[in-house]
Amino acid sequence: MIERLAVLGATGDLSARFLLPALAALRAAGHIGDRLELTAAGREDWDGAQYREWAAAQLDRHCGPGSPAGAREAIAASADYRRADVTDPADLARAVAGDGPVAVYLALPPATFPRVVTALHRAGLPPGSRIVLEKPFGEDLAGAQELNRLLADLLPEQAVFRVDHFLAMTTVQNVLGSRLANRVLEPIWNSTHIEAVDIVWDETLALEGRAGYYDGVGALKDMVQNHLLQLLCLVAMEPPITLGERDLRDRKVDVLRSVRPLTEDDAVRRTRRARYLPGRVGGRAVPAYTDEDGVDPQRGTETFAEVELELDSWRWAGTRFRLRSGKALAADRKEVAVRLRAVPHLPFGHSGEALPNVLRFGLEPEGLALDLTGIGAQAHAFTPLSLTARMEPPDLPAYGQLLLDVLTGDPALSIRGDEAEQAWRVLTPVLAAWERGLVPLEEYPAGSDGPPARRPHDGGRQR
Repeated sequence: MIERLAVLGATGDLSARFLLPALAALRAAGHIGDRLELTAAGREDWDGAQYREWAAAQLDRHCGPGSPAGAREAIAASADYRRADVTDPADLARAVAGDGPVAVYLALPPATFPRVVTALHRAGLPPGSRIVLEKPFGEDLAGAQELNRLLADLLPEQAVFRVDHFLAMTTVQNVLGSRLANRVLEPIWNSTHIEAVDIVWDETLALEGRAGYYDGVGALKDMVQNHLLQLLCLVAMEPPITLGERDLRDRKVDVLRSVRPLTEDDAVRRTRRARYLPGRVGGRAVPAYTDEDGVDPQRGTETFAEVELELDSWRWAGTRFRLRSGKALAADRKEVAVRLRAVPHLPFGHSGEALPNVLRFGLEPEGLALDLTGIGAQAHAFTPLSLTARMEPPDLPAYGQLLLDVLTGDPALSIRGDEAEQAWRVLTPVLAAWERGLVPLEEYPAGSDGPPARRPHDGGRQR
């Protein structure tokens, strides 16, 4: 287990909201102790005492109510701060200096990754070190390929952790566990029985001061290209021989390789993009996206993205996969919804229709539900039924599990280099069509259900 962690960008939002609380959770659970050395590097002209005071305040603010005070205090007290330009090899050499291997976490804007990785290569890392990168991995396919080349020059692939915290969420892992550990599900987990799968991350949250990152990325790159494609992989993958990193990641890559390439016409008919107008969400007024602080309206950044995909595989030919994410919507809907095909015959003496069976994996809050159809008190009248289950809260938060995997050297829940490139291959035609204006940027009021449904006779094109 590596006992040195260097966080680059240690005064940013990611460190405050996720990494520091994750370290406190690891400390409280006994996974790390006094031997872990935490080096925090940032741009602020602080000394160690100022950083430790700031870290203590962030831990008090962002840790859950059950977080032991002793664990929070221990993490804050252990931090050693270094002011650093993270693109300067000399500054980085000082930030990672010490005895033994170090795990270097790039809690930085993804656009800086190539320069930081290059600087780390020049600074040098001790043998056995590891590097951690947040999504998105590159800004397009060419960028991902170049970043992978730079990373390969720095460290072996096994030491590169391209993390996606969705993969460490309990319910996300339960998507795979439910289908592989239950005989009732695996025999019907194919296109013969499953008509469609909706992978949705709709949220009432608006921009909330994140323009510096979000306005240069948008919903497609922020959510669909990584988080939602990862969920697609877990839903659609063939059963792996083991859940070890090689078997699991090989099967995920197989899914991405099987995605049918989108033509230009497909991108027009099967993708949508939109951004929110002024409105009210949960009783609060939300300005138009273009009026949010830090937004450049000329960029045309989307806050809603939807992509429909098909897989060219024996198991999934004929099943539609829809990936959708939007901000400032009327309600939070964060789930994987597996819609089963209708039964071939209803032996009832009336013309009513049974509701479709839908298996729902709730992501936030975590849970499981099965929508069924039954017969109500009135003879031959269909009535909806729902079976629900709630998951036990996880022992560690998602970022806690990811950090533990980094420190112990288990890359199973990180993204392999070829997987990152395949994910960009899937969406490259979409990016190209959007950049050419072939898919218009629609609009929707904040607090609505999103852009209006398309009219069937439009053939998918918006006028």
